[in-house]
Amino acid sequence: MKVGVLKETKPLETRVALTPDTVKQLLKKGFEVVIEKDAGALSSYSDEAYQAAGATISTREDVAQADVVLKVNALTTDEVKLLKEGNVTISFLYAYTIPEVVEALKAKNTSAFSMDAVPRISRAQKMDALSSQANLAGYKTVIAGANALGKIFPLMMTAAGTITPTKVLIFGAGVAGLQAIATAKRLGAVVEVTDVRPETKEQVESLGGRFLTVEGVEGVKVEGGYAKEVSAEFLQKQKELVEKHIKDADLVITTALVIGKKAPVLVSEEMVKSMKNGSVIVDMATESGGNCALSEKDKTVVKHGVTIIGDSNLPAQLPVNASQLYGTNIITLLIHLADKDGFKWEMEEEITKGSLITHKGELVHEFTKSILNK
Repeated sequence: MKVGVLKETKPLETRVALTPDTVKQLLKKGFEVVIEKDAGALSSYSDEAYQAAGATISTREDVAQADVVLKVNALTTDEVKLLKEGNVTISFLYAYTIPEVVEALKAKNTSAFSMDAVPRISRAQKMDALSSQANLAGYKTVIAGANALGKIFPLMMTAAGTITPTKVLIFGAGVAGLQAIATAKRLGAVVEVTDVRPETKEQVESLGGRFLTVEGVEGVKVEGGYAKEVSAEFLQKQKELVEKHIKDADLVITTALVIGKKAPVLVSEEMVKSMKNGSVIVDMATESGGNCALSEKDKTVVKHGVTIIGDSNLPAQLPVNASQLYGTNIITLLIHLADKDGFKWEMEEEITKGSLITHKGELVHEFTKSILNK
């Protein structure tokens, strides 16, 4: 079975779906691999490196005719037109946000698997591209914030006086948030964290962060590790708590996303106005609308004396590692779903059912159907 890798075309994207090392792993399993010319150039992987690993370098049109086509980002409608009828694609899709691509995939009879839909279960951990990329983003967000800040992170005692440590406030203790805590602490910052899920307190404290607890009120229902229902009273109490702490923060990092919905606004313009002159916000949710009311996607702006960084694709700023991890995620999923002779099509198997979006001309993914059919 032939596996093809298309070059990414999304603006500011530098990653590639396979590295030379992951190509070697697929070849050992009996797959053929064809790579679009210069697909790995922005990730520091040359065509010669892919050829040395055993892959063939070819044109975009030829790669699209492979039995399985791999990408980082969702295929465009123009790319879908190039596909061989009835073949398979694997990439991030966020299918509920691109109905026109879903229709194109259905029309082409393509079986499309989505990396963002892989179930977060123990046996799928090595396929979890959301976590691998969020880990890198959490690290990079602290580095980006530190670079924009006019002061150092650690406590420093000098003959000329003592420099107090930077105060970092992080919204959200998911994968990205936890990595941001760890990175900021390694750099010497004082870190405070807020999250609506009380069970994240232990994880935050294990990394050296201080968890901001909303006292005297209940109202958070958690299901599968995600906040499913939060009372209005809790949200008001949390807002009042954050307003007190954001005034003293030098760096604020926001990581909150809601699947299938616009990102919640956690930092209002009034909060920004209350922050110290020269402080920094890094908003990790600008792809979904942003957690800060004043952030702008893929722009760095200064509002009310506060620098607001709105980079929407932080993993792409670490393309070597991001491609390494993503390549491992995607081939692990592929090898689970198929061997060199073809796909198993175990339609009720949990990983297959969870990640398959379109198949045999139909939209088969229940969550995507629930969003698109509203």
